[in-house]
Amino acid sequence: MNMPEFSIRPSPRTVTTLWLLAGSGAAAFLAGAFLSPERAWPALLMASFLLLSLGLSGLFFVALQYASGAGWSVAFRRVPEAMTAAIPYGALGLAVVFLIHPFLYPWAAESGHHLSGFKGAWLSMPFFLFRAAFYVSLWIGFSIAIVRVSRRQDQDGGVRHTRRNIRYSVAFLPVFAITFWLASTDWMMSLEPHWYSTIFGVYNFAGLFSSGLAMMTLLVLWLRARGPLADFVNEEHLHDLGKLLFAFTTFWMYIWFSQYMLIWYANIPEETTYYIQRTQGFWLPLFILNMLLNWAVPFAVLMPRPPKRNPVVLARVAVVVLLGRCLDLYLMVAPAVSNSGPSLGILEAFLFAGALAVFLLVFIRRMRQAPAVPVQDPFLSESLHYHN
Repeated sequence: MNMPEFSIRPSPRTVTTLWLLAGSGAAAFLAGAFLSPERAWPALLMASFLLLSLGLSGLFFVALQYASGAGWSVAFRRVPEAMTAAIPYGALGLAVVFLIHPFLYPWAAESGHHLSGFKGAWLSMPFFLFRAAFYVSLWIGFSIAIVRVSRRQDQDGGVRHTRRNIRYSVAFLPVFAITFWLASTDWMMSLEPHWYSTIFGVYNFAGLFSSGLAMMTLLVLWLRARGPLADFVNEEHLHDLGKLLFAFTTFWMYIWFSQYMLIWYANIPEETTYYIQRTQGFWLPLFILNMLLNWAVPFAVLMPRPPKRNPVVLARVAVVVLLGRCLDLYLMVAPAVSNSGPSLGILEAFLFAGALAVFLLVFIRRMRQAPAVPVQDPFLSESLHYHN
């Protein structure tokens, strides 16, 4: 079998469009920072968190496959590996928010909420910044290590490389579980420091992985249609990606309902304010649309077997889930920093589109640095002959 190269050469028009979208997102933020800072900074937080989450979802998927001894995904493993290239860029956007405009967080403002006890010590800006740098350093370190070992296997096909990545992955998974839980609490939940949920981190993980699976599915379909993965990815792989997307969008809904139901049933004022604010006025249609995009549509469409094996249907569902993730992040952030109704508009759309354009640009660059398929992986044969 010949070594496949990344033969996709996006047309100059495609590359120019991506750069224009990325530049438009940056320009929209700069203009918004002067004209409407109350919208621009939250939008940058949301877009950066989305970009970081997509990168982390690729790393989590690769680590999960290694740790579980799965061979079915080897044929397209380079796709989630390349997704990890987005982690530093998402982290950079978050760093801009934390360092330049930390007053997005009420506890960081001098005239803001004064917290005492453990919460006051935890939510102090120096400790907050140290933790953020620590989380990101761990994620980038593991991504570099795992991807580097995978690339080395292209040279000799040694099974020792697989064993080493299994060890790295087994170490990464609990580290990721703890650090992403804490990062979600720090970066998203502390926007409302007097509200808390013990499963907020799990909820964010569900959104991270379901949207990551959606993006991964779109990229696999693209590479399959354009050539590099055409001889390696079959309907069985698509079927399993569809099943995972179906499962984790349902998992997202399960966690969403668990959080909502427990807060509604307990009816504690400190907790119910979160949902009261998000179900008042024009927030309510977005609140309902969030459930439709993130769960109801993928659940209804992907329930039968055929749609999971249909590239066109699968791609459309993946796009819906990605839109749902953007809306979900908006509903986490915007009501916390706004005293009025929703202002979802051109500014937020440009920043989300810019973040996705940056993601695609760094993904393409990373994919060009290695063969599109790890043909020396000892489990590739299992993946190529995989059947449900």
